[in-house]
Amino acid sequence: MNALLQFFAYEHLRDQALRDISKRFHDLAHELAATLPANAESTTALRKLLEAKDCAVRAVLFKA
Repeated sequence: MNALLQFFAYEHLRDQALRDISKRFHDLAHELAATLPANAESTTALRKLLEAKDCAVRAVLFKA
């Protein structure tokens, strides 16, 4: 199991909107980790997906 997967946890989030968006990234991250070969490129793919998840969460939290 890739250590980065721990950062895709979403169950602890109280806000439903944050949980909903985070779950999508969680599910994709786990699917990729299960299907991609374990190498530097798959780790990079997960890291970039984590960056995208963080941006999506901030987009939900953004106050204009």
